[in-house]
Amino acid sequence: MENHNVFAGAFVDRSGERRKDPDWLAEALSKSETRFVPVWGDRCLVGGDPPGTVLLTREQLGDFITDDNVIFLGLFRNQPAFAVPIVRDLDPPFLELGEFKDLRFLGTVLPPDEANLAAHARALVLWHDATLYCGKCGSASQPEAGGNTRRCCNPDCHKEIFPRTDPAIIVLVAQGDKCLLGRQENWPEGRYSTIAGFVEPGESLEDAVRREVYEETNIRVGTVSYHSSQPWPFPSALMLGFVAEATSDEIVLNDGELEDARWFTRKQLQSDEVGLPFKISIARRLVDHWLGGGG
Repeated sequence: MENHNVFAGAFVDRSGERRKDPDWLAEALSKSETRFVPVWGDRCLVGGDPPGTVLLTREQLGDFITDDNVIFLGLFRNQPAFAVPIVRDLDPPFLELGEFKDLRFLGTVLPPDEANLAAHARALVLWHDATLYCGKCGSASQPEAGGNTRRCCNPDCHKEIFPRTDPAIIVLVAQGDKCLLGRQENWPEGRYSTIAGFVEPGESLEDAVRREVYEETNIRVGTVSYHSSQPWPFPSALMLGFVAEATSDEIVLNDGELEDARWFTRKQLQSDEVGLPFKISIARRLVDHWLGGGG
């Protein structure tokens, strides 16, 4: 599958029907073929040349596995795969096998299926760490469904809690032979990227595109077309990519979120004078799509 964005792709058979089958999960955890993705804090283990995700056996993990900390990810390369969190307070283990690296780095070096697996594991580990208590009554919560949900421990509440995903639009706005890019103050000097922002309650994706572009740059947008999406687990966003046609061209930084915004021609973006988004990002794919003649 060549058309997916980095971290995306249906490489893991998530096997949702097995999440609530404790007998199947127990058997999978005992199999020698089962593999585990260790996540130290928010980092995954990588080693080898070329680099690859280091997948461990249960025997290798030893005491890092407890009764309720393993997270069933699905079937990876036809074998059960689980994520195992390792608290950041501990020194990083398994250094004889590799090094724990940030997902942004891993996205640049891992094969597509391993990048997808690592993103999945990291996202669920961070969600569990942030959801130790029920958001409704404040009681402790515990994992359920192989770690794919949590349940409030208060019998009067007993709320089922699902992993959070935050939808965000990201859009390449064009008008003829120029496109609109902006930059935030804390970015590397000279770097510009596409316009992005979170979808608000009660809002369609197309409406979110038009609102965000206007709020940040004062540009009005007409036609909005879907391009592709990308899971972006930093910690829990889903980037929904669009291309859009501008119906105005006067830039005003309305909400102060951007330090600068400009119209750029293809010639300018193909020169060295503008820093483009990271290659692993959907923002870069949208820019490259436009540079290749896509509208």
